[in-house]
Amino acid sequence: MLRKFLLAVGLLCGVMEVCMAQSALIPYNREYYHLLDRYEILRGEFAPHYQTGFKPLRRDNVARFLNEVDQEATGRVDEFNFRYLRNDNWEFVEEETSLSKKPLWKKIYKKPSDFYYHRDKDFDVHVNPVIYFRGGTESGAEGTNFRNTRGITLRGSIDRKVGFYTYLTSNEVIFPTWAEDYAAHNGAVPGQGFWKPYSDHGYSYFAARGYFTFKASKHIEAQMGHDRNFVGEGYRSMILSDFSNPYMFLKLNVNVWKLQYTTMWAQMTADIFLNSRNRPEDGRYPQKWFSLHRLGMNIGKKLNIGIFESVMANQADWTYLNPVIFYRWVEHQLGTPDKVMLGTDFKWNFARAMQLYGQFALDEFVFGEFFGVEGKNSKRNKHGLQLGYKYINAFNIPNLDLQLEYNQARPYTYQEKFEHQAYTNYRTPIAHPRGANFREAIGIIRYQPLPKLSFNFTGIYHLYGTDPDEATNMGGDLLKNRLEGEDGLGLYGHRIGQGVENKLIMGNVVASYMLKHNLFIDLGHSYRRHTSEDSDAPAVSNYSHLSLRLNIARETYNY
Repeated sequence: MLRKFLLAVGLLCGVMEVCMAQSALIPYNREYYHLLDRYEILRGEFAPHYQTGFKPLRRDNVARFLNEVDQEATGRVDEFNFRYLRNDNWEFVEEETSLSKKPLWKKIYKKPSDFYYHRDKDFDVHVNPVIYFRGGTESGAEGTNFRNTRGITLRGSIDRKVGFYTYLTSNEVIFPTWAEDYAAHNGAVPGQGFWKPYSDHGYSYFAARGYFTFKASKHIEAQMGHDRNFVGEGYRSMILSDFSNPYMFLKLNVNVWKLQYTTMWAQMTADIFLNSRNRPEDGRYPQKWFSLHRLGMNIGKKLNIGIFESVMANQADWTYLNPVIFYRWVEHQLGTPDKVMLGTDFKWNFARAMQLYGQFALDEFVFGEFFGVEGKNSKRNKHGLQLGYKYINAFNIPNLDLQLEYNQARPYTYQEKFEHQAYTNYRTPIAHPRGANFREAIGIIRYQPLPKLSFNFTGIYHLYGTDPDEATNMGGDLLKNRLEGEDGLGLYGHRIGQGVENKLIMGNVVASYMLKHNLFIDLGHSYRRHTSEDSDAPAVSNYSHLSLRLNIARETYNY
């Protein structure tokens, strides 16, 4: 029912008269989007053409922002970054961008950013190959782990009114041991969905994403397709992140005055039991339905506040398709047990080159227990929290950027007692990779001493609780029913880290050099030390890798 409705909406909107030129979106890539954040923070006020609380962003809007801040470049590195960003979105910038000095056969790489493009008044298409070759070694692990990714991406527009994007890759991967353990426990490769066994302990999967975009009116834009989304300003998101498998969705953005209202309806894959060949027992993947509203508002030029509500339902219901209604009211009106979450997020450029940001996601709340002494640490008070800080050109050192972030989620947050209603998609969390029952501190140092050379150091500390056995649920594993294993645990006394306490310290350093536009060579090393109450000795890993990638974001295994 919902599938037919979404198709009807897409066909209806697709034939509407479009008011403005349309573009594809910039795939969410933390390092790429950090550059946009960097120049917005340095500018001291928000970009007037978009809000960053809901990503990804449209290329034409980003190009309009680049046209305004290009003159603020203060050195060789900034000039290089602006040139890179403008070349990457060249069809929407005001001034002429770079031309390749020696295009192949006068057709290939005429522009540094495009293997091939064709652009006229009716049709615009940009075609690029996708490559990721990585080899690495890990202490204590047998053999070499690697990644072999080949594919293609294309984007463009039709009649300057309907934008489109497609990404297709074939992949064979052998992960570092901890990522392999995570995938084995969840029965899913994070961010990829369906997979097949490869070699003794590797994974083979086909990745596909695609969508089209259009403007329904001057202030209303739409996107429909199969992809991921990200809410917030942090390295993580406690509301909706890009960690899980892509999903089918319809998203509407309404931009009026200082307001941005986003509503999204998505069809996700439920947490099914998979056999040894990654197939459901009945031959079909059951679905569940996710809806989200977010209202963001710029208060002045330096403070943005957003409020959101979301619902996860095990079956489609027409009422949730109403873009201007409160989900909690709908849930009560229908008499359903669907899982509703509420919350807020913010960012504040409170000082020159500095930003504070955060999120609060509320799962369940009992006022008397939250503030009362007797009800302290009640199982019914479930929430996720984030607080972060960004400092650009830290300590007056050019191109040295600092980011600090704290995240936590109380036990049983994002879990649910009814089937297929946990905040997961294809057996992986749709918010934080750890699920719940954790505290996390993250520190990120980014330094770009030369135009094409950048360094990234990421340090992470986790404290989290795991279940002592399969029959017990201490509130961290989102694949478990909230009522499972609760006998004897009681209503009160639940604290973060309960169960088997684990501590994780992880440090990653990566040097990246841009050989050509969007062609990078990465050299990195990771140190990981994991201690657990049920283990006599810590598990220590040292992992080194070298990779070559083209038109694809750098992979991270920071969990």
